[in-house]
Amino acid sequence: MNQFSRSELVFGKPAMERLFESKVAVFGVGGVGGFAVEALARSGIGSLDLFDNDRICLTNLNRQIHATTSSIGKYKVDVAKERVLDINPAAIVFAHRLFYVPETSMNVDLSKYDHVIDAIDTVSGKLELAVKSYEAGVPIISSMGAGNKVNPASFEVADVFETSVCPLARVMRQELRKRGVPRLKVVFSKELPIAPRKDASHEEDECTCVACAEGRPGFRRQTPGSTSFVPAVVGMIIAGEVIKSLLEARQQPHSE
Repeated sequence: MNQFSRSELVFGKPAMERLFESKVAVFGVGGVGGFAVEALARSGIGSLDLFDNDRICLTNLNRQIHATTSSIGKYKVDVAKERVLDINPAAIVFAHRLFYVPETSMNVDLSKYDHVIDAIDTVSGKLELAVKSYEAGVPIISSMGAGNKVNPASFEVADVFETSVCPLARVMRQELRKRGVPRLKVVFSKELPIAPRKDASHEEDECTCVACAEGRPGFRRQTPGSTSFVPAVVGMIIAGEVIKSLLEARQQPHSE
């Protein structure tokens, strides 16, 4: 018996061995990415590369699984790595304090991964990941807008070119066409985002996250609202799609 024995009852031993041999890259380990990492670790993924240069701040505690009062100020990738290894000490985990944008993408070789997860919150980074993954022939799944939404049951998986309503997905469709990328699996919702309440208290001066601490122009045009359950559901959906993809890929016969 081991910590994955219940999963083995579902997938079988050969499948669990395939998962342990898989290498997944997760870009963005916040609300969505953090829960995706959690599910991948508990599914027995053997190798994880985590990319994020943000620190945990007080406002992360309502939705990010690794955010606690004792982890405030620490790098998200470092805390996430420690958590993964506490779940599965045999896993290989690399924590990269990297803000993924076109200017830093040359520092990452996507071709060495079996799957890529995009859970970052900048359009330029998401587009770059989609383009580079397509060029490398590596499967990728991307999270669309989850902020300011309250219905976790509304999220679905589709190709970005088959999406509707979601403003972020619309921008991604337009820009991916320009770049010649014909497909991108995404998790999106047709729920209309609610307007952030004007009576809410959010003091960005007190944050330790990159966007607030460094005041990057254009990094975060408006602070989105979020709940404890919507990002978690999106992250779990993404992890489930990755596990399914990895197992299906390993089952495909090799061409002679």
